[in-house]
Amino acid sequence: MADIADLANDYVEEFLTRALVQRQRNMSAAVSAEFCVDCDEPIPLPRQHAIQGCETCVECQQLREMKRV
Repeated sequence: MADIADLANDYVEEFLTRALVQRQRNMSAAVSAEFCVDCDEPIPLPRQHAIQGCETCVECQQLREMKRV
């Protein structure tokens, strides 16, 4: 028989799973920006199609990633 802690854990696990699935759906349906949000240069169409929901050009994305390291 499950106690209240087991039920709470099951609820949290289900909630997180649903949230992750929803986030993935939202990300895959995101529209890419036409212009980079950092430098305002046009984002090439191949990048817009390859990276759904992209907001930056390749150069600005590289700069962002280098800053995170």
